[in-house]
Amino acid sequence: MVFVPQLAFVERKALEYELGQHLLNKIRQHNIPIEIYERRLPSVDPNLTARERFFHFKRTLVVGIWRRREFQTCKPSAHYQLPLVSGCPGLCQYCYLHTNLANRPYVKVYVNTDDIFDRAQKYVTARKEETVFEASATSDPIAVEKWTGSLRRAIKFTTEVPNTRLRFVTKFADVDTLLGLDHQGKTEVRFSINAHWAMQRFEQGVPPVRKRLEAAACIQKEGYRVGILIAPIFMFPDWQREYDSLIQDVAKTMPTAPLTFELITHRFTMRAKAVINDVFPESELPLAEDERQLKYGQFGYTKLVYRREQMKELESFFQDRIKTLLPKAEILYFV
Repeated sequence: MVFVPQLAFVERKALEYELGQHLLNKIRQHNIPIEIYERRLPSVDPNLTARERFFHFKRTLVVGIWRRREFQTCKPSAHYQLPLVSGCPGLCQYCYLHTNLANRPYVKVYVNTDDIFDRAQKYVTARKEETVFEASATSDPIAVEKWTGSLRRAIKFTTEVPNTRLRFVTKFADVDTLLGLDHQGKTEVRFSINAHWAMQRFEQGVPPVRKRLEAAACIQKEGYRVGILIAPIFMFPDWQREYDSLIQDVAKTMPTAPLTFELITHRFTMRAKAVINDVFPESELPLAEDERQLKYGQFGYTKLVYRREQMKELESFFQDRIKTLLPKAEILYFV
């Protein structure tokens, strides 16, 4: 499932970079309409509804330049975000990007990767100890890797810079571009999966869990570190049976792999709820505020999460089932 945009916005200055020229040529080969812009992205039709605008953005690729001076932190996943891509072409109703990319959920790729890796190296030098970079904090980089090759460059970067590791997570299964690389075990590829109940209702535009697990097994055979992200975890009728079945599927696919697990319960912001109601008016997502409790996030916004007793029940269940079915696996965190 390769992302093929219906429209591309290309920043003029991006064409001064090799990757920018490469992308321009590739976009032309696919006969995708192109608009060249200066610093400000072109406006869209103001008569579009919120839903129409959302899907227009999701089908648009932006080729631009990363201009920030600093990387954002990325707890608990890593020390810093690695800003190669932002946005995702997937249409998952619960996506956390509805909060920080709500107005313009473009898929945007950055072409000045040398600048990004130079900045990353300065962070490593300053820390003087192992530094972990997260390449998927606001994106799914696998979705556009066949366009950019930026993950391949990031993997190469970690092999050349001591005390550096790379992590990223994906819902996509197109991992063949990462095969045959000299990654030296310094890159961890994680696959985001969920129970059938959630996948069937809330995930569109992404391959099924079975395909993701097959890709995970393929990556694991290549010697990469492999992780499983179960997110977002929902409490629904029969949730124990479905999540137990999901963990069993992981165990059958990679029975001896030293997996890591990251467990993230469902949460939402009021901004995300507004976007979801506009874009997916028929959504069955559980967004009742009176059934949740408030929690303050690291980036300054308030999230609504499951109540304390529910969190304890969920954590106990996943701890037990993962330790039983995959005794070699490590649970990195539960939130």
